[in-house]
Amino acid sequence: MDAASANQRRKTIGNGPRDGDREWYSELRQTIRLAVPLVGSFVGAVAITTTDVIMMGWLGPESLAAGSLGYNLVFPLYLLGLGIILAVAPLTAQAFGAGDEAGVRRSLRQGLWMGFALAVPFGAVLWEGRAILLLFGQDPKLADMAEGYLRAVLWGLAPIFWYTALRSFLTALARTSAILIVAIAGVAVNALGNYALMFGKFGFPRLELVGAGLSTVIVDVFLFLGLLFSLVRQPECRRYGLFERFWRPDWPRFLALFRLGLPIGFGIIAGAFFFSAAIFLMGKLGTVEVAATTIVLQCMAVAFMAPLGIGHATMVRVGYHAGAGRPRSVRHAASAGYLVAIAALLAIAAIFLVSGERLVAFYLKPDGVVEGRVASLAAGLMATAALFQIFDGLQMMGVSVLRGLHAMRTAMWLAFFSFWGVGFSSCMVLGFGLDLGMSGVWWGVGLGLLSAAVLAGVMAWRAVVGLPYGKHYR
Repeated sequence: MDAASANQRRKTIGNGPRDGDREWYSELRQTIRLAVPLVGSFVGAVAITTTDVIMMGWLGPESLAAGSLGYNLVFPLYLLGLGIILAVAPLTAQAFGAGDEAGVRRSLRQGLWMGFALAVPFGAVLWEGRAILLLFGQDPKLADMAEGYLRAVLWGLAPIFWYTALRSFLTALARTSAILIVAIAGVAVNALGNYALMFGKFGFPRLELVGAGLSTVIVDVFLFLGLLFSLVRQPECRRYGLFERFWRPDWPRFLALFRLGLPIGFGIIAGAFFFSAAIFLMGKLGTVEVAATTIVLQCMAVAFMAPLGIGHATMVRVGYHAGAGRPRSVRHAASAGYLVAIAALLAIAAIFLVSGERLVAFYLKPDGVVEGRVASLAAGLMATAALFQIFDGLQMMGVSVLRGLHAMRTAMWLAFFSFWGVGFSSCMVLGFGLDLGMSGVWWGVGLGLLSAAVLAGVMAWRAVVGLPYGKHYR
Protein backbone atom coordinates (compact mmCIF):
# COMPACT_ATOMS: atom_id res chain seq x y z
CA MET A 1 0.00 0.00 0.00
CA ASP A 2 1.39 3.44 -0.93
CA ALA A 3 1.67 6.38 1.48
CA ALA A 4 -1.41 8.15 0.12
CA SER A 5 -3.54 5.04 0.56
CA ALA A 6 -2.23 4.53 4.08
CA ASN A 7 -3.01 8.13 5.00
CA GLN A 8 -6.50 7.78 3.55
CA ARG A 9 -7.01 4.57 5.52
CA ARG A 10 -5.94 6.28 8.75
CA LYS A 11 -8.20 9.20 8.00
CA THR A 12 -11.14 6.90 7.27
CA ILE A 13 -10.89 4.69 10.32
CA GLY A 14 -9.10 7.00 12.74
CA ASN A 15 -5.95 6.03 14.63
CA GLY A 16 -5.87 8.81 17.17
CA PRO A 17 -2.76 10.47 18.60
CA ARG A 18 -0.07 8.45 20.32
CA ASP A 19 -0.81 9.89 23.71
CA GLY A 20 -2.82 7.27 25.60
CA ASP A 21 -5.62 9.48 26.94
CA ARG A 22 -6.11 11.38 23.71
CA GLU A 23 -6.08 8.14 21.74
CA TRP A 24 -8.76 6.71 24.01
CA TYR A 25 -11.00 9.77 23.57
CA SER A 26 -10.47 9.54 19.82
CA GLU A 27 -11.54 5.90 19.95
CA LEU A 28 -14.60 6.85 21.97
CA ARG A 29 -15.64 9.39 19.32
CA GLN A 30 -15.08 6.86 16.55
CA THR A 31 -17.21 4.27 18.34
CA ILE A 32 -20.09 6.71 18.80
CA ARG A 33 -19.86 7.88 15.20
CA LEU A 34 -20.07 4.31 13.95
CA ALA A 35 -22.67 3.11 16.44
CA VAL A 36 -25.39 5.74 16.07
CA PRO A 37 -26.32 4.92 12.45
CA LEU A 38 -26.07 1.20 13.17
CA VAL A 39 -28.48 1.46 16.10
CA GLY A 40 -30.90 3.35 13.87
CA SER A 41 -30.65 0.73 11.15
CA PHE A 42 -31.33 -2.11 13.59
CA VAL A 43 -34.34 -0.25 14.98
CA GLY A 44 -35.50 0.07 11.38
CA ALA A 45 -35.27 -3.71 10.97
CA VAL A 46 -37.45 -4.17 14.06
CA ALA A 47 -39.91 -1.63 12.66
CA ILE A 48 -40.21 -3.63 9.41
CA THR A 49 -41.04 -6.82 11.30
CA THR A 50 -43.48 -5.00 13.57
CA THR A 51 -45.23 -3.48 10.56
CA ASP A 52 -45.66 -6.94 9.05
CA VAL A 53 -47.21 -8.31 12.24
CA ILE A 54 -49.58 -5.36 12.64
CA MET A 55 -50.81 -5.55 9.04
CA MET A 56 -51.23 -9.32 9.20
CA GLY A 57 -53.43 -8.68 12.23
CA TRP A 58 -55.57 -6.36 10.11
CA LEU A 59 -56.32 -9.30 7.82
CA GLY A 60 -57.79 -11.24 10.73
CA PRO A 61 -56.82 -13.74 13.44
CA GLU A 62 -56.36 -16.67 11.02
CA SER A 63 -54.07 -14.69 8.75
CA LEU A 64 -52.06 -13.49 11.72
CA ALA A 65 -51.69 -17.03 13.02
CA ALA A 66 -50.72 -18.42 9.60
CA GLY A 67 -48.29 -15.56 9.00
CA SER A 68 -46.74 -16.10 12.42
CA LEU A 69 -46.27 -19.79 11.68
CA GLY A 70 -44.59 -18.94 8.40
CA TYR A 71 -42.38 -16.30 9.95
CA ASN A 72 -41.29 -18.66 12.71
CA LEU A 73 -40.12 -21.07 10.02
CA VAL A 74 -38.23 -18.34 8.17
CA PHE A 75 -36.73 -16.79 11.31
CA PRO A 76 -34.21 -19.50 12.36
CA LEU A 77 -32.96 -19.85 8.78
CA TYR A 78 -32.56 -16.09 8.55
CA LEU A 79 -30.69 -15.94 11.86
CA LEU A 80 -28.30 -18.71 10.83
CA GLY A 81 -27.57 -17.07 7.48
CA LEU A 82 -27.25 -13.66 9.11
CA GLY A 83 -24.71 -14.99 11.59
CA ILE A 84 -22.58 -16.65 8.93
CA ILE A 85 -22.47 -13.56 6.74
CA LEU A 86 -21.81 -11.25 9.70
CA ALA A 87 -18.29 -12.71 9.68
CA VAL A 88 -17.65 -10.39 6.73
CA ALA A 89 -17.27 -7.52 9.23
CA PRO A 90 -14.42 -8.86 11.41
CA LEU A 91 -12.69 -10.42 8.38
CA THR A 92 -12.80 -7.10 6.52
CA ALA A 93 -11.83 -5.07 9.61
CA GLN A 94 -8.71 -7.10 10.30
CA ALA A 95 -7.69 -7.06 6.63
CA PHE A 96 -8.29 -3.29 6.56
CA GLY A 97 -6.20 -2.75 9.66
CA ALA A 98 -3.37 -4.85 8.21
CA GLY A 99 -3.43 -2.90 4.95
CA ASP A 100 -4.40 -6.06 3.05
CA GLU A 101 -6.43 -4.68 0.16
CA ALA A 102 -6.82 -8.12 -1.41
CA GLY A 103 -8.21 -9.43 1.88
CA VAL A 104 -10.70 -6.56 2.04
CA ARG A 105 -11.87 -7.29 -1.49
CA ARG A 106 -12.02 -11.04 -1.01
CA SER A 107 -14.05 -10.77 2.21
CA LEU A 108 -16.91 -8.90 0.55
CA ARG A 109 -16.89 -11.03 -2.58
CA GLN A 110 -17.13 -14.26 -0.64
CA GLY A 111 -19.83 -12.75 1.57
CA LEU A 112 -21.92 -12.23 -1.55
CA TRP A 113 -21.10 -15.73 -2.76
CA MET A 114 -22.10 -17.07 0.64
CA GLY A 115 -25.43 -15.26 0.47
CA PHE A 116 -26.36 -17.10 -2.71
CA ALA A 117 -24.97 -20.41 -1.45
CA LEU A 118 -27.17 -20.22 1.66
CA ALA A 119 -30.28 -18.92 -0.11
CA VAL A 120 -30.57 -22.01 -2.33
CA PRO A 121 -30.91 -24.73 0.37
CA PHE A 122 -32.81 -22.42 2.72
CA GLY A 123 -35.22 -21.58 -0.10
CA ALA A 124 -35.76 -25.29 -0.76
CA VAL A 125 -36.74 -25.71 2.90
CA LEU A 126 -39.26 -22.87 2.70
CA TRP A 127 -40.70 -24.23 -0.56
CA GLU A 128 -41.71 -27.33 1.40
CA GLY A 129 -42.87 -25.22 4.34
CA ARG A 130 -46.42 -26.57 4.30
CA ALA A 131 -45.21 -30.15 4.68
CA ILE A 132 -42.90 -29.10 7.52
CA LEU A 133 -45.69 -27.33 9.37
CA LEU A 134 -47.97 -30.34 9.00
CA LEU A 135 -45.15 -32.57 10.26
CA PHE A 136 -45.14 -30.51 13.46
CA GLY A 137 -48.88 -30.96 13.88
CA GLN A 138 -50.06 -27.53 12.76
CA ASP A 139 -53.60 -26.85 11.57
CA PRO A 140 -53.87 -27.86 7.86
CA LYS A 141 -55.82 -24.70 7.01
CA LEU A 142 -53.17 -22.46 8.59
CA ALA A 143 -50.42 -24.49 6.87
CA ASP A 144 -52.14 -23.94 3.51
CA MET A 145 -52.33 -20.19 4.15
CA ALA A 146 -48.70 -20.07 5.26
CA GLU A 147 -47.51 -21.91 2.15
CA GLY A 148 -48.24 -18.96 -0.14
CA TYR A 149 -46.39 -16.60 2.17
CA LEU A 150 -43.36 -18.90 2.42
CA ARG A 151 -43.12 -19.54 -1.32
CA ALA A 152 -43.19 -15.81 -1.94
CA VAL A 153 -40.76 -14.73 0.80
CA LEU A 154 -38.07 -17.27 -0.12
CA TRP A 155 -37.13 -15.16 -3.16
CA GLY A 156 -35.93 -12.45 -0.80
CA LEU A 157 -33.36 -14.64 0.97
CA ALA A 158 -30.48 -13.96 -1.40
CA PRO A 159 -31.06 -10.16 -1.50
CA ILE A 160 -31.30 -9.87 2.30
CA PHE A 161 -28.12 -11.92 2.73
CA TRP A 162 -26.36 -9.75 0.12
CA TYR A 163 -27.57 -6.67 1.98
CA THR A 164 -26.13 -8.10 5.20
CA ALA A 165 -22.77 -8.65 3.48
CA LEU A 166 -22.70 -5.07 2.18
CA ARG A 167 -23.78 -3.69 5.57
CA SER A 168 -21.02 -5.65 7.32
CA PHE A 169 -18.47 -4.46 4.77
CA LEU A 170 -19.44 -0.79 5.03
CA THR A 171 -19.41 -1.04 8.83
CA ALA A 172 -15.86 -2.40 8.74
CA LEU A 173 -14.83 0.54 6.58
CA ALA A 174 -16.58 3.04 8.90
CA ARG A 175 -19.18 4.00 6.28
CA THR A 176 -22.38 3.63 8.27
CA SER A 177 -24.41 6.73 7.38
CA ALA A 178 -25.70 5.12 4.17
CA ILE A 179 -26.84 2.09 6.18
CA LEU A 180 -29.12 4.29 8.30
CA ILE A 181 -30.60 6.14 5.32
CA VAL A 182 -31.37 2.95 3.42
CA ALA A 183 -32.84 1.26 6.53
CA ILE A 184 -35.22 4.17 7.22
CA ALA A 185 -36.35 4.21 3.59
CA GLY A 186 -36.85 0.45 3.80
CA VAL A 187 -39.43 0.86 6.57
CA ALA A 188 -41.50 3.13 4.33
CA VAL A 189 -41.13 0.82 1.31
CA ASN A 190 -42.26 -2.15 3.37
CA ALA A 191 -45.32 -0.40 4.79
CA LEU A 192 -46.34 0.86 1.36
CA GLY A 193 -45.78 -2.55 -0.24
CA ASN A 194 -47.81 -4.30 2.44
CA TYR A 195 -50.66 -1.84 2.08
CA ALA A 196 -50.75 -2.18 -1.71
CA LEU A 197 -50.26 -5.93 -2.08
CA MET A 198 -51.93 -7.31 1.04
CA PHE A 199 -55.10 -5.18 0.76
CA GLY A 200 -55.31 -4.58 -2.99
CA LYS A 201 -54.70 -0.83 -3.02
CA PHE A 202 -53.43 1.45 -5.82
CA GLY A 203 -54.78 -0.91 -8.47
CA PHE A 204 -52.94 -4.01 -7.23
CA PRO A 205 -54.81 -7.30 -6.57
CA ARG A 206 -55.59 -8.25 -2.97
CA LEU A 207 -53.00 -10.97 -2.24
CA GLU A 208 -53.16 -11.00 1.59
CA LEU A 209 -50.36 -13.20 3.00
CA VAL A 210 -48.82 -13.78 -0.42
CA GLY A 211 -48.74 -10.00 -0.76
CA ALA A 212 -46.93 -9.77 2.58
CA GLY A 213 -44.30 -12.19 1.27
CA LEU A 214 -43.90 -10.30 -2.01
CA SER A 215 -43.61 -7.02 -0.12
CA THR A 216 -40.81 -8.56 1.96
CA VAL A 217 -39.01 -9.54 -1.26
CA ILE A 218 -39.39 -5.99 -2.60
CA VAL A 219 -37.95 -4.41 0.53
CA ASP A 220 -35.10 -6.94 0.64
CA VAL A 221 -34.17 -6.08 -2.95
CA PHE A 222 -34.51 -2.37 -2.15
CA LEU A 223 -32.16 -2.63 0.84
CA PHE A 224 -29.56 -4.51 -1.19
CA LEU A 225 -29.68 -2.18 -4.18
CA GLY A 226 -29.65 0.89 -1.93
CA LEU A 227 -26.42 -0.15 -0.22
CA LEU A 228 -24.92 -1.35 -3.51
CA PHE A 229 -25.59 2.05 -5.07
CA SER A 230 -23.96 3.78 -2.10
CA LEU A 231 -20.98 1.44 -2.25
CA VAL A 232 -20.14 1.89 -5.91
CA ARG A 233 -20.30 5.69 -5.58
CA GLN A 234 -17.61 5.87 -2.88
CA PRO A 235 -14.04 6.35 -4.14
CA GLU A 236 -12.60 4.66 -1.04
CA CYS A 237 -14.55 1.53 -1.90
CA ARG A 238 -14.13 1.66 -5.67
CA ARG A 239 -10.36 1.58 -5.38
CA TYR A 240 -10.50 -1.95 -4.01
CA GLY A 241 -11.81 -3.30 -7.32
CA LEU A 242 -14.56 -5.13 -5.46
CA PHE A 243 -16.36 -6.53 -8.48
CA GLU A 244 -13.46 -7.20 -10.80
CA ARG A 245 -13.36 -10.91 -11.69
CA PHE A 246 -16.29 -11.35 -9.33
CA TRP A 247 -17.15 -14.80 -10.67
CA ARG A 248 -13.68 -16.13 -9.97
CA PRO A 249 -13.90 -18.57 -7.01
CA ASP A 250 -11.88 -17.99 -3.86
CA TRP A 251 -12.49 -21.19 -1.93
CA PRO A 252 -10.00 -20.59 0.92
CA ARG A 253 -11.68 -17.26 1.80
CA PHE A 254 -15.13 -18.77 1.30
CA LEU A 255 -14.36 -21.59 3.73
CA ALA A 256 -12.76 -19.16 6.20
CA LEU A 257 -15.92 -17.06 6.14
CA PHE A 258 -18.06 -20.15 6.74
CA ARG A 259 -15.77 -21.40 9.50
CA LEU A 260 -15.91 -18.06 11.32
CA GLY A 261 -19.55 -17.29 10.59
CA LEU A 262 -21.16 -20.61 11.51
CA PRO A 263 -20.41 -20.20 15.26
CA ILE A 264 -21.83 -16.66 15.10
CA GLY A 265 -25.04 -18.03 13.59
CA PHE A 266 -25.38 -20.77 16.18
CA GLY A 267 -24.62 -18.29 18.97
CA ILE A 268 -27.37 -15.96 17.74
CA ILE A 269 -29.83 -18.86 17.50
CA ALA A 270 -28.93 -19.99 21.02
CA GLY A 271 -29.91 -16.59 22.41
CA ALA A 272 -33.04 -16.14 20.31
CA PHE A 273 -34.43 -19.57 21.12
CA PHE A 274 -33.66 -19.11 24.80
CA PHE A 275 -36.17 -16.26 24.95
CA SER A 276 -38.65 -18.28 22.88
CA ALA A 277 -38.26 -21.15 25.35
CA ALA A 278 -39.01 -18.76 28.22
CA ILE A 279 -42.30 -17.79 26.55
CA PHE A 280 -43.07 -21.48 26.00
CA LEU A 281 -42.55 -22.16 29.71
CA MET A 282 -44.87 -19.26 30.53
CA GLY A 283 -47.49 -21.03 28.43
CA LYS A 284 -47.57 -23.78 31.04
CA LEU A 285 -48.51 -21.16 33.64
CA GLY A 286 -51.33 -19.34 31.89
CA THR A 287 -52.42 -16.98 29.12
CA VAL A 288 -51.95 -13.84 31.19
CA GLU A 289 -48.35 -14.78 32.01
CA VAL A 290 -47.57 -15.48 28.35
CA ALA A 291 -49.04 -12.19 27.17
CA ALA A 292 -47.30 -10.12 29.84
CA THR A 293 -43.95 -11.81 29.24
CA THR A 294 -44.27 -11.37 25.46
CA ILE A 295 -44.86 -7.63 25.85
CA VAL A 296 -41.91 -7.13 28.19
CA LEU A 297 -39.56 -9.24 26.07
CA GLN A 298 -40.58 -7.22 23.01
CA CYS A 299 -39.64 -4.04 24.86
CA MET A 300 -36.30 -5.63 25.72
CA ALA A 301 -35.83 -6.68 22.09
CA VAL A 302 -36.25 -3.11 20.90
CA ALA A 303 -33.91 -1.84 23.62
CA PHE A 304 -31.36 -4.49 22.61
CA MET A 305 -30.85 -2.68 19.30
CA ALA A 306 -28.73 -0.11 21.16
CA PRO A 307 -26.05 -2.51 22.49
CA LEU A 308 -26.31 -4.49 19.24
CA GLY A 309 -25.33 -1.44 17.18
CA ILE A 310 -22.65 -0.39 19.66
CA GLY A 311 -21.38 -3.97 19.72
CA HIS A 312 -21.03 -4.07 15.94
CA ALA A 313 -19.11 -0.80 16.00
CA THR A 314 -16.84 -2.14 18.74
CA MET A 315 -16.30 -5.38 16.86
CA VAL A 316 -14.95 -3.65 13.76
CA ARG A 317 -12.80 -1.24 15.78
CA VAL A 318 -11.28 -4.13 17.74
CA GLY A 319 -10.79 -6.11 14.55
CA TYR A 320 -9.18 -3.17 12.77
CA HIS A 321 -6.60 -2.58 15.50
CA ALA A 322 -5.95 -6.32 15.89
CA GLY A 323 -5.24 -6.55 12.18
CA ALA A 324 -2.88 -3.59 12.45
CA GLY A 325 -1.04 -5.27 15.36
CA ARG A 326 -1.82 -2.59 17.98
CA PRO A 327 -2.75 -4.32 21.28
CA ARG A 328 -3.07 -1.05 23.20
CA SER A 329 -5.52 0.28 20.62
CA VAL A 330 -7.50 -2.96 20.87
CA ARG A 331 -7.89 -2.31 24.61
CA HIS A 332 -8.91 1.29 23.93
CA ALA A 333 -11.54 0.15 21.41
CA ALA A 334 -12.95 -2.47 23.79
CA SER A 335 -13.12 -0.14 26.79
CA ALA A 336 -14.59 2.72 24.75
CA GLY A 337 -17.29 0.41 23.40
CA TYR A 338 -18.14 -0.83 26.88
CA LEU A 339 -18.42 2.73 28.19
CA VAL A 340 -20.77 3.82 25.41
CA ALA A 341 -22.87 0.69 25.93
CA ILE A 342 -23.09 1.16 29.72
CA ALA A 343 -24.26 4.75 29.26
CA ALA A 344 -26.93 3.65 26.79
CA LEU A 345 -28.05 0.73 28.96
CA LEU A 346 -28.41 2.93 32.05
CA ALA A 347 -30.49 5.41 30.06
CA ILE A 348 -32.73 2.59 28.81
CA ALA A 349 -33.08 1.22 32.34
CA ALA A 350 -34.22 4.64 33.53
CA ILE A 351 -36.84 4.74 30.77
CA PHE A 352 -38.09 1.29 31.74
CA LEU A 353 -38.37 2.34 35.38
CA VAL A 354 -40.03 5.70 34.79
CA SER A 355 -42.21 4.93 31.77
CA GLY A 356 -42.89 1.21 32.11
CA GLU A 357 -46.68 1.57 32.12
CA ARG A 358 -46.62 3.82 29.07
CA LEU A 359 -44.45 1.36 27.17
CA VAL A 360 -46.83 -1.48 28.00
CA ALA A 361 -49.83 0.64 26.95
CA PHE A 362 -48.24 0.97 23.51
CA TYR A 363 -48.78 -2.77 23.00
CA LEU A 364 -51.98 -3.30 24.97
CA LYS A 365 -54.85 -1.11 26.15
CA PRO A 366 -56.28 -2.28 29.52
CA ASP A 367 -59.89 -2.03 28.35
CA GLY A 368 -61.10 -5.34 29.81
CA VAL A 369 -60.54 -7.49 32.88
CA VAL A 370 -58.03 -9.82 31.22
CA GLU A 371 -56.31 -6.97 29.41
CA GLY A 372 -56.04 -5.08 32.68
CA ARG A 373 -54.40 -8.05 34.39
CA VAL A 374 -51.92 -8.44 31.55
CA ALA A 375 -51.08 -4.74 31.53
CA SER A 376 -50.64 -4.63 35.30
CA LEU A 377 -48.43 -7.72 35.33
CA ALA A 378 -46.32 -6.48 32.42
CA ALA A 379 -45.87 -3.06 34.00
CA GLY A 380 -44.69 -4.73 37.20
CA LEU A 381 -42.11 -6.75 35.23
CA MET A 382 -40.56 -3.65 33.65
CA ALA A 383 -38.42 -2.96 36.71
CA THR A 384 -36.97 -6.47 36.47
CA ALA A 385 -36.49 -6.00 32.73
CA ALA A 386 -34.58 -2.77 33.41
CA LEU A 387 -31.92 -4.81 35.21
CA PHE A 388 -31.95 -7.78 32.88
CA GLN A 389 -31.50 -5.68 29.72
CA ILE A 390 -28.28 -4.34 31.26
CA PHE A 391 -27.02 -7.93 31.57
CA ASP A 392 -28.12 -8.64 28.00
CA GLY A 393 -26.34 -5.58 26.66
CA LEU A 394 -23.12 -6.33 28.51
CA GLN A 395 -23.00 -9.90 27.18
CA MET A 396 -23.43 -8.47 23.69
CA MET A 397 -20.41 -6.24 24.23
CA GLY A 398 -18.21 -9.07 25.42
CA VAL A 399 -19.26 -11.24 22.51
CA SER A 400 -18.57 -8.39 20.07
CA VAL A 401 -15.02 -7.99 21.36
CA LEU A 402 -14.45 -11.72 20.98
CA ARG A 403 -15.82 -11.67 17.44
CA GLY A 404 -13.54 -8.77 16.56
CA LEU A 405 -10.63 -11.01 17.55
CA HIS A 406 -12.07 -13.95 15.58
CA ALA A 407 -12.91 -15.85 18.79
CA MET A 408 -16.19 -17.04 17.29
CA ARG A 409 -16.25 -20.51 18.83
CA THR A 410 -15.53 -19.11 22.30
CA ALA A 411 -18.49 -16.74 21.97
CA MET A 412 -20.73 -19.54 20.71
CA TRP A 413 -19.95 -21.97 23.53
CA LEU A 414 -20.41 -19.38 26.25
CA ALA A 415 -23.80 -18.52 24.72
CA PHE A 416 -24.92 -22.15 24.81
CA PHE A 417 -23.61 -22.67 28.34
CA SER A 418 -25.08 -19.46 29.73
CA PHE A 419 -28.47 -19.48 28.03
CA TRP A 420 -29.19 -23.19 28.15
CA GLY A 421 -26.86 -24.68 30.76
CA VAL A 422 -27.51 -21.92 33.30
CA GLY A 423 -30.55 -19.99 32.10
CA PHE A 424 -32.98 -22.63 30.87
CA SER A 425 -32.16 -25.08 33.64
CA SER A 426 -32.66 -22.29 36.20
CA CYS A 427 -36.02 -21.46 34.64
CA MET A 428 -37.09 -25.08 35.05
CA VAL A 429 -35.78 -25.44 38.61
CA LEU A 430 -37.00 -22.09 39.94
CA GLY A 431 -40.23 -21.93 37.98
CA PHE A 432 -41.41 -25.52 38.36
CA GLY A 433 -39.05 -27.43 40.66
CA LEU A 434 -39.40 -24.86 43.44
CA ASP A 435 -42.89 -23.89 42.27
CA LEU A 436 -42.10 -20.17 42.00
CA GLY A 437 -44.09 -19.88 38.80
CA MET A 438 -43.61 -16.83 36.62
CA SER A 439 -41.15 -15.20 39.03
CA GLY A 440 -38.98 -18.30 38.95
CA VAL A 441 -38.92 -18.41 35.15
CA TRP A 442 -38.04 -14.72 34.98
CA TRP A 443 -35.20 -15.06 37.47
CA GLY A 444 -33.97 -18.03 35.47
CA VAL A 445 -33.82 -15.75 32.43
CA GLY A 446 -31.92 -13.21 34.53
CA LEU A 447 -29.39 -15.78 35.71
CA GLY A 448 -28.77 -16.86 32.13
CA LEU A 449 -28.18 -13.27 31.03
CA LEU A 450 -25.98 -12.54 34.06
CA SER A 451 -23.90 -15.64 33.37
CA ALA A 452 -23.46 -14.62 29.74
CA ALA A 453 -22.48 -11.07 30.72
CA VAL A 454 -19.88 -12.22 33.24
CA LEU A 455 -18.38 -14.97 31.09
CA ALA A 456 -18.28 -12.82 27.95
CA GLY A 457 -16.69 -9.98 29.91
CA VAL A 458 -14.04 -12.22 31.45
CA MET A 459 -13.20 -13.90 28.14
CA ALA A 460 -13.06 -10.55 26.35
CA TRP A 461 -10.77 -9.13 29.05
CA ARG A 462 -8.46 -12.14 28.80
CA ALA A 463 -8.44 -11.84 25.02
CA VAL A 464 -7.39 -8.18 24.92
CA VAL A 465 -5.08 -8.20 27.94
CA GLY A 466 -3.86 -11.62 28.92
CA LEU A 467 -3.40 -13.63 25.73
CA PRO A 468 -1.28 -12.98 22.61
CA TYR A 469 -3.13 -12.36 19.39
CA GLY A 470 -2.79 -14.86 16.62
CA LYS A 471 -2.52 -17.97 18.83
CA HIS A 472 -5.39 -18.99 21.09
CA TYR A 473 -8.10 -16.76 19.62
CA ARG A 474 -7.86 -17.35 15.90
